[in-house]
Amino acid sequence: MAPVLEKQLPGAADNNNEDEEGQNLWTEILSEVSTTSSSKLPSGKNILLFGEDGSGKTALMAKLQGTDHNKRGRGLEYLYLNVHDEDIDDLTRCSVWILDGDLYHKGLLKFAVSPQSLPNCLAVFVADMSRPWTIMESLQKWASVLRDHVDKLKIPPEDIREMEQNMVKAFQEYTEPEDAAQSSPQRRAPTAGEDEAVVLPLGESTLTHNLGIPVLIVCTKCDAVGVLEKEHDFRDEHFDFIQSNVRRFCLQYGAGLIYTSVKEEKNLDLLYKYIVHKMYDFKFTSPALVVEKDAVFIPCGWDNEKKIAILHENLTTVRPDDPFEDFITMPPVRKLVHDKEINAEDEQVFLMKQQSLLSKQPATPTRGATESPGRTSSGSPRPAGRAGQPNMTSGSPMAAVKKPDPNMKAGAANEGVLANFFNSLLSKKTGSPGSPGSPGSPGSGAVGAGVQGSAKKTEAGFD
Repeated sequence: MAPVLEKQLPGAADNNNEDEEGQNLWTEILSEVSTTSSSKLPSGKNILLFGEDGSGKTALMAKLQGTDHNKRGRGLEYLYLNVHDEDIDDLTRCSVWILDGDLYHKGLLKFAVSPQSLPNCLAVFVADMSRPWTIMESLQKWASVLRDHVDKLKIPPEDIREMEQNMVKAFQEYTEPEDAAQSSPQRRAPTAGEDEAVVLPLGESTLTHNLGIPVLIVCTKCDAVGVLEKEHDFRDEHFDFIQSNVRRFCLQYGAGLIYTSVKEEKNLDLLYKYIVHKMYDFKFTSPALVVEKDAVFIPCGWDNEKKIAILHENLTTVRPDDPFEDFITMPPVRKLVHDKEINAEDEQVFLMKQQSLLSKQPATPTRGATESPGRTSSGSPRPAGRAGQPNMTSGSPMAAVKKPDPNMKAGAANEGVLANFFNSLLSKKTGSPGSPGSPGSPGSGAVGAGVQGSAKKTEAGFD
């Protein structure tokens, strides 16, 4: 029996080892599950989106969401972003609240921001680059709306101070990202010496308007830069001046800045990665971008007054502290002139109207009919049957005959010549003694009667 027992002892030892390995495997699995469950993505994160009507707020978030959402809502819109962590294979939703551009709806913020949800919020102010003259006024307005709402929330003062200190700490602890870019977002693991890093003091104009929550400025429609240059004569100096003012605003609120374009899909992927980095602490490896004027990206904590002063070197016709609206002015509005449509009138109706107008007008006599047969060459009227007027100086009757008008018709001209001829005979000067037709000369009555008779016969013949 002893040999049999000796053969069974090694087998029993192997079974014991297998049981121990199985227990260790289950222990590792349970430990991994417990660790994974504690590192799940947090829920209840909110993005608050502010901006003017038509600035592209909804289109921007719909593009990040991966949908074509062309309908613009009213009041307070709600969307969400899917956030996936590939390391732990976890998926969560980030709520997006879009406030209407009308200040009338600002009271709806109470449904999106509460004292409990405020620490989990990210404020995004959208500025429209296609209308750069509205940028600074819009940013100031919506920042004031959010500040007023936060002040109305019943949050203990110690909690507010803690949130503000977290913002200061995040700004001061910013470090340049690693050169190696990650293919997918990963959670950032804190290092052992991170708390012992040297913290630099804030500048005089940095975080002077601390809201206690992260802030991001998004300039949309940056594809309009070329249109502004061609149609409104914008130069690099204008864009540097705009960027300088926006970056100084970002320093006051401790905000990041990014230029985007939904039309050209510019910086959209970068915007998404930066949002999940700020909201879920994913690892972020993209550096600041300040070379291209339509694709600027400045993360929170990177900028300062000295870096902004580099832009001031290119300003020649404006000073950095000049009022924004004095240099970035709204171009004059070109009124579109619409030609009034004119309907053509019916041809017969038009002709009938013209006929009625012509029938009401008096007939215009011809030139030959208007000339009185009693007119002389001088143009003064003379009675046809009177003689002895001392106006004729020439003794020859033909001298007073008027030359025919070349513009007159042939018949009218001949008739006028004959009428003038006989009129000159009737109105012959009779004042000189001894001249034919004078009262003292013999036979004047016979001559006058003969001439008158001849004139009457001639006229009767022409009549």
